[in-house]
Amino acid sequence: FIDLDNFKTLNDTLGHDQGDLLLQQVAQRLNTSVRSVDTVARLGGDEFVVMLEELSPKPHELALHARGVGEKILAMLAVPYALQGYQYRSTPSIGIAPFTGEHTTVGELLKQADLAMYQAKTAGRNTLRFFDPDMQAVVTARAGLETDLRSALMQEEFLLHFQPQIHQSGRCVGVEALVRWAHPQRGMVSPAQFIPLAEETGLILPLGRWVLHTACKLLASWQSDPALSHLTMAVNVSSRQFRHASFVDDVARVLAITGAPSAQLKLELTESLLVEDMETTIATMTALRSYGVGFSLDDFGTGYSSLSYLKRMPLDQLKIDQSFVRDLLTDPNDAAIVDTIIGLSRSLGLEVIAEGVETPEQCALLARAGCQLYQGYLFSRALSVDVLDSFLRTSQA
Repeated sequence: FIDLDNFKTLNDTLGHDQGDLLLQQVAQRLNTSVRSVDTVARLGGDEFVVMLEELSPKPHELALHARGVGEKILAMLAVPYALQGYQYRSTPSIGIAPFTGEHTTVGELLKQADLAMYQAKTAGRNTLRFFDPDMQAVVTARAGLETDLRSALMQEEFLLHFQPQIHQSGRCVGVEALVRWAHPQRGMVSPAQFIPLAEETGLILPLGRWVLHTACKLLASWQSDPALSHLTMAVNVSSRQFRHASFVDDVARVLAITGAPSAQLKLELTESLLVEDMETTIATMTALRSYGVGFSLDDFGTGYSSLSYLKRMPLDQLKIDQSFVRDLLTDPNDAAIVDTIIGLSRSLGLEVIAEGVETPEQCALLARAGCQLYQGYLFSRALSVDVLDSFLRTSQA
């Protein structure tokens, strides 16, 4: 099962006549890639099917032959195409499903090859993947999780935990809000499982609004308590949320409804988000800044760092990613990176916080390098609201 990568972009930019020309050339190349006993067909759009016949009954040999043909097709279709006035490069994603006996229908076989093709797309395109039962199980489980995720929002199964952020003096200066999903059957579902799914399905928008509202309600409740009124609240914002047309209005509305102090709300953005569309990003940040909201750059150093954007962004804080903190004592490269980030923060007038601090030795090294804010298991895990309250009162005492 063969699907051309980014074919829609070609149609949208060069026009459908050029797209049709590409499809004709792809068909010709596919015909020359297979034997006379094999079949090449176009299913529709930019999807083609190749049926290989008279292969070995031995699964291992069959797989090797199919892979050989698949790799030949990858190479043939990656050669530039001469379109009218253009040299155009296109790549395919290929899914392969073996026909293993009379129990499989043609429809099922196509579906299996289609699933494998999507696995190839997920793996970065311009590659091939084989279908296997485990892949089917993953797809089925994912569909079930998506259904549960939709009902979780309505059933109010989400809750927030809060990880304290600690100053060198030992005093808690703020918390980061982290969403958790308490599923009635599955138990606690890992954010690593449901956040990417929420991103893909668009459910991150209502979920993100709920997280922001719940976190700001707690932040507002601290204002009447002198022991807690100085605390900041960090809330993670996904790329899809941040890019949404109503995001600035959503934040302003939540601040107005809850009465949370905007100067103590810190939105955590990831590096990848900042480079997607620099001008729009700066405009959105500037609009939010006018309400008094602050920004922290999460996972700093893991993405597409560019000093030019750091200078232009109205940031308040850089967050040293835990991947650098983890091997701080054993990897000189990580120690050098941490030193650089701290030095950079200082020269740009930004606060710096290290996450994933788990040992006193890591903390001491960070302190010596000039980092005064920490977050990690050395101080506390993410806590439920009740446990957080007693932790805060103890740490402020």
